[in-house]
Amino acid sequence: MSTVPTLPGVTSKMVDTARIKTHVLFSGPEDGTPVLFIHGNAASSTYWEEIMLKLPVGFPGIAPDLRGYGDTEDKIIDATRGTRDWVDDLLALVDALKLHKPHVVGHSMGGAILFGLVAAASDRLSSVTLVDPSSPFGFGGTKDIDGKPLYDDYAGSGGGVVNAEFTKLIAAGDRSSDNPQASPRVVMNSFYWKPPFVPAREEDLLSSLLTEKIGEDKYPGDFVASPNWPNVAPGKFGPTNAISPKYIGDSVEKFIAAEPKPYILWIRGETDQIVSDNSLFDFGTLGQLGLVPGWPGMDVYPPQPMVGQTRYVLEQYKANGGDFEEVVIAETSHSPYIEKLEEFMQIFGKVLGDK
Repeated sequence: MSTVPTLPGVTSKMVDTARIKTHVLFSGPEDGTPVLFIHGNAASSTYWEEIMLKLPVGFPGIAPDLRGYGDTEDKIIDATRGTRDWVDDLLALVDALKLHKPHVVGHSMGGAILFGLVAAASDRLSSVTLVDPSSPFGFGGTKDIDGKPLYDDYAGSGGGVVNAEFTKLIAAGDRSSDNPQASPRVVMNSFYWKPPFVPAREEDLLSSLLTEKIGEDKYPGDFVASPNWPNVAPGKFGPTNAISPKYIGDSVEKFIAAEPKPYILWIRGETDQIVSDNSLFDFGTLGQLGLVPGWPGMDVYPPQPMVGQTRYVLEQYKANGGDFEEVVIAETSHSPYIEKLEEFMQIFGKVLGDK
């Protein structure tokens, strides 16, 4: 069923839901307290297989391919709903599988989706684990820890900020290392984990990355011209637009006000260069480094403090009756659950045992 080969102990199924036919990986028993894993951008459920097999006895692992990724039915993402298409898809999957209060784990963009999931249905979750999550205010286009927009049109976020050559090479299924800036393999090995680490399943993980659905209304999505640097603003379709602050930011207040408030564990890699306060995927950082011409300076377009914004929102969540813990795993980058699986499981396992 899965395009990418699965490990022994992991099964692949298509699940019909009320919204979309979803490709899902399963591990462990059919009953027990489920753990639902949500992958990030340029990835799929494949990225979770090793950790699924490490779950304690009695915890089934469930990892879907999100809309727009992997082997899930190809349906458009309406970015004007922020992460809500994905949130509604996940709730439909929970209904279809009759899952009772799963623990949920979200990586990168998947973490941003979990902010929306808590806002929409916190009463249906046992705990939430965020792994190097995108800022709850969105990716790009904001400044300061409280997520102030840089411009009224949110220029600097959305589909227009993605490296066009990267998406072209994904669409071509490129497995080479020929382009040092845009080859999917190079991007994965340079930024998903801290070099010189290379995972044992490099080829399968690359295959997973290459399953992302590419197109103007898919990834990276559409965009419109802007008079504001870097001269592109969000369009209305695809995942990169869906996590633009233009559409996602209004979920922050709902997240902070959610009742009940599940416990939140925030795990991040010490040297993450994708989600950081000086992200190499943020135009503020790139402009400051002189890598993109025309940068209007720190007063107008500073780097987005992504980690600071997440901490600010989680502190507001705690001040309003919730609880969270931040844990940094040393010598790891954007995917600590792959880079240091045993250490990650020691941290995450406490959630399963205590909550």
